[in-house]
Amino acid sequence: MTRVLVVDDEPQIVRALVINLKARKYEVDSAADGATALKLAAERHPDVVVLDLGLPDIDGVDVIKGLRGWTRVPIIVLSARHTSDEKVEALDAGADDYVTKPFGMDELLARLRAAVRRAEPLGGGEDDVVVVETEGFTVDLAAKKVHREGRDVRLTPTEWHLLEVLVRNGGRLVSQKQLLQEVWGPSYGTETNYLRVYMAQLRRKLETDPSHPRHFVTEPGMGYRFER
Repeated sequence: MTRVLVVDDEPQIVRALVINLKARKYEVDSAADGATALKLAAERHPDVVVLDLGLPDIDGVDVIKGLRGWTRVPIIVLSARHTSDEKVEALDAGADDYVTKPFGMDELLARLRAAVRRAEPLGGGEDDVVVVETEGFTVDLAAKKVHREGRDVRLTPTEWHLLEVLVRNGGRLVSQKQLLQEVWGPSYGTETNYLRVYMAQLRRKLETDPSHPRHFVTEPGMGYRFER
């Protein structure tokens, strides 16, 4: 059974989440502050964490950093903070997804299910996954090749590197800063125009309808997500 750790200091939100999660057969632990959350995470080893950033003792971003010091458990941020900078800071600290309050319970539960699914095959290391298939194309990470409609798709080295980072983080929101630094180098972090240009090229080569991308999704102001 999947165990969820809910971290929020608003009792009504915790209650709503606990009721909805238990009704769907999840095991649920809850914490109203960061110190309790870190203690529970170490003791109970949750399969996914739903985390508010505005906690009374420790900022949620510091809780993320504390968790990332020893675990890759999926972390879904649930916060009233709306600015892009705050969202990007949480993602750069290691959060896997970001849901803004007020939120729809169905959307949150869908994102939680997706986070759990993504984490399951990684027990032996994400390098075990070498071929990723979508309805329109196939990415062979080991051979560094992409096939579409029975033919190889020619990608530049930069296009391939960008594609590889997104595919290896399949379903996970990857921040603009992370993409820039992984693809172009650690001295890059603000050249978002590079991403726009290369994402447009990937979509032209791989999406059925580049103007309405299905696989290379933009999260405005935050980053990009690869969806199968």
